[in-house]
Amino acid sequence: MRGDQMPGASPRGTYLLIADALRKEIREGRIVKELPSEAALMRDHGVARTTVRRALDILQKEGLIHSAPGVGRVVSDGTERRPLVERMRDLFAERGLSVGDAFPSEARLCDEFGVSRTAVRAALSTLEGQGLLEAVHGKGRFVRALPRPVVNS
Repeated sequence: MRGDQMPGASPRGTYLLIADALRKEIREGRIVKELPSEAALMRDHGVARTTVRRALDILQKEGLIHSAPGVGRVVSDGTERRPLVERMRDLFAERGLSVGDAFPSEARLCDEFGVSRTAVRAALSTLEGQGLLEAVHGKGRFVRALPRPVVNS
């Protein structure tokens, strides 16, 4: 939606639409290093700074972008550019997990994916919200259901 203003109030949330648009530009290689400034994103999408920051926070929690001192926000290094939650969904099949199995710990996921605990917790929360994981206080997270295969169209 670059160059166009965001449509009126969205039931999904304008910041989510902006995050989706930026994610798509990164995946398609239209943004490969530095993201546009907050001011440019505000102007391009016709939204307030807080809306832009919420969108950028989502991408940062996913591990897709990070802040670089003196530069701004940049696309994270590494060849894997899919959102962290998608990469974590892959673990079900890669590890042959079944319903009731323990899911890797936050610390192990941080090490494995090279992201912050905040990013891991956000992805785990999403997987819990999708009904795939269940957190058991003091015990960890366990597989509650297996993800359905993603069909790319």
